[in-house]
Amino acid sequence: MELTTCLWFNGRAREAANFYTSIFPESSVEDNWIAPTDTPGNVQGEEVVVNFKMFGRPFIGLNGGPQFPHSEAISFQIPCANQAEIDKYWDVLIADGGSESQCGWLKDKFGISWQVVSPEMGKYLGGSDPEGAQRATQAMIAMCKIDLAAMEKAYLGI
Repeated sequence: MELTTCLWFNGRAREAANFYTSIFPESSVEDNWIAPTDTPGNVQGEEVVVNFKMFGRPFIGLNGGPQFPHSEAISFQIPCANQAEIDKYWDVLIADGGSESQCGWLKDKFGISWQVVSPEMGKYLGGSDPEGAQRATQAMIAMCKIDLAAMEKAYLGI
């Protein structure tokens, strides 16, 4: 048995699946389901479901209509190895209509929330120096995209 995440889109499931699978490793569009007849949300012949994988995990893109917009209550966290990865994922996810938020959070052009972060942040935010951790936290709160060098400098008091 495998847990699958279903993402609700307003007619853009295929576009979203193609976008995500072009960005992330171990990702592919698998298959789809076409409406055999008219349904409350789809017309016969329209694509209803797109099955795809991101980071090797299964997802369903559902063309369900405008009733349920995405919110920050659900987000995906990308644990980047370094600043170059943070920059890469941030830039591609924010492009073409995405929006920045604080502390490494953003919404992509489909309204999906992402946290573009790094495990390295833990040594600054939860480090053994409480004053350094406080400075690093304050630095992070002022950021949109995470800047690991700035967090390190804040932690060290530089």
